[in-house]
Amino acid sequence: MNVREFYQKYRNYILLNKNILLSGIFAFFGGAIFTQLYAQYDNNNLANSIVTLSAEYAIYIPLFALLFYLDNKNRYIDPLTGKKLKDRVKCDIKKLVAAFSISELIFSFSKIAIHYQLLQLSMMEPYQTSMIGSLVAWTIFLASINLSIKAVKLFRR
Repeated sequence: MNVREFYQKYRNYILLNKNILLSGIFAFFGGAIFTQLYAQYDNNNLANSIVTLSAEYAIYIPLFALLFYLDNKNRYIDPLTGKKLKDRVKCDIKKLVAAFSISELIFSFSKIAIHYQLLQLSMMEPYQTSMIGSLVAWTIFLASINLSIKAVKLFRR
C-alpha cells in the first residue's frame, strides 16, 4: 500500500486527528498561560486545575467544531440535489457526542488529577504543570477517541 492509498483509506481519521491536534495545540498553550496567570491570584491548586481545564475547553471545543465542519462539509450535501442532508448531520453529531463524551471524561479526570498533583509538589511553575498534565492527558485522550470513533462507526456508511 503506497502513501496515496493509505491516505485515501484513512483520510477521515487523519483529518479528525489533525483537527483534534490543531485545536488541542491552541488549548494547550492557552491553558498554560491561563494557569500561570490564575496562580498569581489564587493559591488553591484544585481550583486552578479545574478552571484551567474549563479555559482549555473554551478554546478547544469551538475550534475543533469549526475545523471538523470545514473538513467534512461535503459529506453533508447531496451531490445530486445540492441539499443539506440533515439526517446525516444529526446522526454524525450523535456519534461524535457519544465518542467524545467517554474520551473527554477520561481526559478531564486525568488532566485535573495530574495537574493538581504536580501543583501540590510545587517543584515547577504552574504553566509547566499544566503542560505536563495536558501532554499526558492528551496521549490518553487520543487513544480513547480513536477507539471510540471506530466503535461508533462515525466514518462508515
